[in-house]
Amino acid sequence: MKNIIIGIDISKKTLDICIKDEKVSYFTIENKVQSIKRFFKIYSTSYPIVAMENTGKYNWNLLQVLESHNFKVYIISPLHLKKSMGLTRGKNDKVDALRICNFIEKNHQEITQWKPSSLTIRKIKVLLTERAARIKMRKQLTSQQDDYKLMKGINMDKELLKLNLQLVKSIDIQIKNIEKSIEEVISSESDLKNNYQLMKSVPGVGKVLSWIILAKTEGFTTITDPRKMACYSGVVPFDFQSGTSIKRRSGVSRLADKTVKSVLHLGAMSAIRNDNDLRNYYLRKVEEGKNKMSVRNAVRNKIIHRVFAVIKNQIPYQKNLVLS
Repeated sequence: MKNIIIGIDISKKTLDICIKDEKVSYFTIENKVQSIKRFFKIYSTSYPIVAMENTGKYNWNLLQVLESHNFKVYIISPLHLKKSMGLTRGKNDKVDALRICNFIEKNHQEITQWKPSSLTIRKIKVLLTERAARIKMRKQLTSQQDDYKLMKGINMDKELLKLNLQLVKSIDIQIKNIEKSIEEVISSESDLKNNYQLMKSVPGVGKVLSWIILAKTEGFTTITDPRKMACYSGVVPFDFQSGTSIKRRSGVSRLADKTVKSVLHLGAMSAIRNDNDLRNYYLRKVEEGKNKMSVRNAVRNKIIHRVFAVIKNQIPYQKNLVLS
């Protein structure tokens, strides 16, 4: 029996759906839970393969419905889909749905099937998104403060600065409340709380990096291999070589989660400033003539491997280990 393939292009208000069965057909429905339930009711015993791009919060209604069905569901990275299409011309929602359909039909055996996140992990992800949005707002407001000096000529600099500082103070309070909520959510589940404490025992790993790793790994259920996490974080160097004429120095890929990489970089900088094994490793490699940025990247990699090691062994990080 041939599989029914369903590709869905998601927008804020609508879902454009392509269905490949005996023929190709298209539908457009509202991106609302009731509309999605009505649509998938006829497929409740057909067990189709369903695929969509990762569009963040616009996926939520669809995933909420699919969670109650025994379908094979795949969430595709937009970049992965784009790279797979080669040279293309034109773009609209109907075409995008067909492209998703064709992609998953060819590649579903190589892609990890989606599994619903636990309620706790979903809460952490939402809170981290809200925290990141407020940090961005605070950064924008802070950068505006220097511009108010230009308003002295019209006597508005002090008034505008006062309003700006009030907003920054309000945002700081909100960030603290969100961080408190994250801590409470983690503390509500014993396994997450234990893993959180274990991660923080690793040099360079603070609360923010711990939160992000818990969210990205779904509590160490979707990513269980430190090498995969290191690759996902963009800290693994790759070779660049073709034949005998093209050979460049190994370097990290730009295809990485920038949020994880930036926070991991801050963790590595914190580790090499304090007295621990990672600092000793960093100083030793720099004295040997290694490039500082390469060694810092190696420290990021080692932090990831140590995090996964303490989670696997369920014991805190032991200091004064000999590092290779």
